[in-house]
Amino acid sequence: MKARYNYRIYPKQSQLTPLAKAFGSSRVVWNDAWWLYKNAERNKLDRPTKISNLVITQAKKTEERSWLSEVSSVVLQQSLRDLQQAWDNYFSSLKGGRKGKAVGRPKPKKKHSRQAIRFASNAFSVHSQSVYLAKIGHVKVVFSRPLPSQPTSVTVIKDTTGRYFASFVVEIPEQIAYAERYPLGPQTSNSCGIDLGLTHFAILSTGEKIENPRLHKKMLKKIKLANRRLAKAKRDSNRRKKRKLRLAKLHVKVKDARTDFLHKLTTRLVRENQALAVEDLNVAGMVKNRKLSRAISDAGWSKFKTMLEAKCDKYGRDLTIVDRWYPSSQICSCCGKSGGKKELDVRQWQCLFCNTTHDRDLNASINLSRWAGGQSDQYKNERGASVSQAKLAVCGEALTNPIQLTLF
Repeated sequence: MKARYNYRIYPKQSQLTPLAKAFGSSRVVWNDAWWLYKNAERNKLDRPTKISNLVITQAKKTEERSWLSEVSSVVLQQSLRDLQQAWDNYFSSLKGGRKGKAVGRPKPKKKHSRQAIRFASNAFSVHSQSVYLAKIGHVKVVFSRPLPSQPTSVTVIKDTTGRYFASFVVEIPEQIAYAERYPLGPQTSNSCGIDLGLTHFAILSTGEKIENPRLHKKMLKKIKLANRRLAKAKRDSNRRKKRKLRLAKLHVKVKDARTDFLHKLTTRLVRENQALAVEDLNVAGMVKNRKLSRAISDAGWSKFKTMLEAKCDKYGRDLTIVDRWYPSSQICSCCGKSGGKKELDVRQWQCLFCNTTHDRDLNASINLSRWAGGQSDQYKNERGASVSQAKLAVCGEALTNPIQLTLF
């Protein structure tokens, strides 16, 4: 299994210029090759085969691109390979050969945005407190945790606030060996269902409700003020650069705080439970609601699910992604019968069959917990066949009693 390990790096003042040249050269090679691909697509021509010779080898011999020789050729080649892979993914997605969300057409890179360069194994080496980069030198690295194996590549990143990071790609051992080497804690047989929300970020089947930090909402007043001040600044002025940096730092502060919150929460859930179940929410469709889009984006449900999947795979935990059409809020967690569709403002409801009063979110998390660890087999009819989620959504356990169907 491949994984990325990110660390903060602190280049010296004398290394900032070589890094800037590497970022700029990589961006120029990308953009030059991008125009060749774009023209070939527009004119319905075959994709250029000797593109590396055109944008790198021959370009170095010209007066306009002679400064490409000041940068390691590995950086330029890796930038070109990344672009080729991006175009391959785009065409594969168009033909339906790539699963998942459709991949968009690659775009040219901009100077005033996040910058990144990649070094292959023959252009860098890792030391105890630094990483050596070709034609740049030893750059100080703060290793917050040891690398599990020798990295195969490293990506140097400069974000919009001027911070530098090193992202190493490493091969990690198998799940069992990795869990034994880096244990999360004692083995447990606990299982948990997780219902995501806005008032509370997560409601666990154990009864615990985790508050939603609403990090972007807390910073929204400062972000709006910074946006207004940036809009009034003259273009290409030093004052505009300072105000743009101020706005970028506010956004980065929100992003880092959200990432920290999600990492701590997912690590705790994986440590305390062997089996987890979470609903597969259609976040892309939900953010189209203009009244809730900002709150949904602020919560970070998609990132939470991605982190939970990665950590469960790494440490050998069981994660069940329950289908989004499973009516976890409609089925009574006590008798298993459906009470029908309920509006979002209904936070408590009483079951028509067993008269149990339910908290909407807690009831949903308990229903989700039944799918954790493959326990969904309990939803079977009297002949032992599995009951589909669509049928379960309509009538719950009433499938075995046709008389009760008239109640729905």
